[in-house]
Amino acid sequence: MGSGKKKGGRKEPLFGLPAALADLRLTAADRIPGGGDDKPKKSAGKRKAEPSDDEPPRERKAPAKSSGAKRRSKSSFSAGLGRLVYWGAVLSLWGVIAVIGVVIWVGAHLPPIQSLEIPKRPPTIQIVGMDGSLLAQRGEMAGANVSLKDLPPYLPKAFIAIEDRRFYSHFGIDPIGILRALVTNVLHRGVSQGGSTLTQQLAKNLFLTQERTMARKLQEAELAIWLERKHSKNEILELYLNRVYFGSGAYGVEAAAQKYFGKPAKSVTVAEAAMLAGLVKSPSRLAPNRNPEGAEARAKIVLAAMADASFITEAQAQASIGHPSYNVKPVGAGTVNYVADWIGEVLDDLVGQIDDSIKVETTIDPKLQAVAETAVIDELAAKSVKFNVSQGALVAMTPDGAVRAMVGGRNYSDSQYNRAVTAKRQPGSSFKPFVYLTAMEQGLTPDTVRQDAPIEVKGWKPENYTHEYFGAVTLTQALAMSLNTVAIRLGLEVGPKNVVRTAHRLGISSKLEPNASIALGTSEVSVVELVGAYAPFANGGFAATPHVVTRIKTLDGKLLYMRPADEHNQVIEPRYVGMMNTMMRETLISGTAKKADIPGWQAAGKTGTSQDYRDAWFIGYTSNLVTGVWLGNDDNSPTKKATGGGLPVEVWTRFMRTAHEGVQVAGLPNLQNNWGPANLVQISSQVSPPTQAATGPASAPVSNGGYRAPPPTRANVNARPEAAAGLDGWLMDRLFGGNR
Repeated sequence: MGSGKKKGGRKEPLFGLPAALADLRLTAADRIPGGGDDKPKKSAGKRKAEPSDDEPPRERKAPAKSSGAKRRSKSSFSAGLGRLVYWGAVLSLWGVIAVIGVVIWVGAHLPPIQSLEIPKRPPTIQIVGMDGSLLAQRGEMAGANVSLKDLPPYLPKAFIAIEDRRFYSHFGIDPIGILRALVTNVLHRGVSQGGSTLTQQLAKNLFLTQERTMARKLQEAELAIWLERKHSKNEILELYLNRVYFGSGAYGVEAAAQKYFGKPAKSVTVAEAAMLAGLVKSPSRLAPNRNPEGAEARAKIVLAAMADASFITEAQAQASIGHPSYNVKPVGAGTVNYVADWIGEVLDDLVGQIDDSIKVETTIDPKLQAVAETAVIDELAAKSVKFNVSQGALVAMTPDGAVRAMVGGRNYSDSQYNRAVTAKRQPGSSFKPFVYLTAMEQGLTPDTVRQDAPIEVKGWKPENYTHEYFGAVTLTQALAMSLNTVAIRLGLEVGPKNVVRTAHRLGISSKLEPNASIALGTSEVSVVELVGAYAPFANGGFAATPHVVTRIKTLDGKLLYMRPADEHNQVIEPRYVGMMNTMMRETLISGTAKKADIPGWQAAGKTGTSQDYRDAWFIGYTSNLVTGVWLGNDDNSPTKKATGGGLPVEVWTRFMRTAHEGVQVAGLPNLQNNWGPANLVQISSQVSPPTQAATGPASAPVSNGGYRAPPPTRANVNARPEAAAGLDGWLMDRLFGGNR
């Protein structure tokens, strides 16, 4: 029987903390997912009520993913995306800052943009011949500025087609072009295409160097943007066409058209325009005068680009292929450039600093220059190996010093060293006329007799070239046969210092040593000064300064320099001029220069060969031209017995014969065979007259009035000259031409 209590027993009331925790229950949501062994166990007293026997068992469902896990997954993705955006923004900001910094750095290394101006062209020096033809050019070969409207429309379009197709649409830099070039270079695994615009190329040409650095490229880009803001597209294109380099020293389309086609830029054809545009890529390598095949191949590419851009039709492109009528001078010796270099050396003394382009008018005769060049080059080509001679020089001038032709070497492109002006070599016997002139001025005459015999000077024993001696000979014979012992004796007799003074008075400017060997030309001189020192013999005794410049003007006609009239400074008395011409004429008649001959003309001169055959000279002249030839080796090595009477005389004769064609014949000044009373006194003062064996029979005067001495014969060096018919008879024969 129930006692009235509920089943389950009595429940005591709870207070405090136990009361607060009495109803606390954990659910599945409160557990950590995948708890495993760490899942808290249910307390024995708090089990969940078992299902009753009357209820069917419920199917157990798999636990679903909790909503908290979903939230955490989305939160993780959002956080990663946020971090990516954040760091991307940070990096972009730093990139912008870096770009700004680079721009500032590049700008800091440029001149102030506001002070930049299109620079003036460097001055050009045009060198023209006496006929006004262009001989050479120094500095940039820049033609006159041409306006865009004066050019045929296909000329500028050729440059746009091949260099900057999007020229009219970009802002100085072409990002699309840069990207295209980058892709092309990657595909070709090398630099096969550039991304520079015409504006960038102009900026580089105007303001920057050609160095290939990142700094220079950045400066180029900044300046290109500045040019685009300051100038219109057409102004930029016009500037570009007038400044771009086309090779062979030509800057601008006008200079290039004149250089390669012999016509102004406004007259070039489509084919010629394509060739000009093609040169920009590599002007030195593709210049038509150096590489015509390469230039034509590049022109085909340009024509195809022009057709692709619809600047010309396909028919025009095909018709223009292979038809550039370029007219260029072949690359050769270019010996006139030796003249141009010489002019460049004296310009500063004549006009000072050059700020504007100038034209230099010269005394050079282009025809004679070509003849001189051919004479030197052809003779060396034929005989340089035989005689071991590698170089030559020639100077031809009028008797008043105006240089008509100058060859400073066999090929200017191989060596720019000017052997006619800069090189100094021993003149050998070609120096002897100064010894003999000094003797004439001290009272001797061409008929004065001196002994050709061995001589010793302080242990030095000079010999004749042939090692033969002819005994008593006249000074005319001694000079014609180039007898060394007579020259030494004569030099010591008149005094080496006096010989040096004579040479300097006539025009030798080099330092000369006043010793016994000066008579044999042991002091070095240049070709041009030696030729200039012979000029007084050809002009009647007046000083002649070698010169090549007559006038200098700016291109607009302003006169900067004009050569003043020469002062008639008499350096040789006419009487002695006649004596020297008589003696040196004999050199060409019976002496060492018998091969030298100009039909119809009186000519005189002297050969020279230095010690060990190192130098071979001949200086010869008429009343029209004075010409000197030197042959030898730059390293001063001996030749294979090349003498002044051999190759130099052949070169001289070949040149002088052509140079005198069509020129009115004139005789040498003051030629005579009567030396007046002084001659009688001089001859009477000889120790004894020469023997018939020593001098040969008396010679009759030649038709031109000059005395023709007989060649000396070999004689006993100890024999003394004796009179054949007494002293009086010998004097009469010598004075009045016995046996006439």
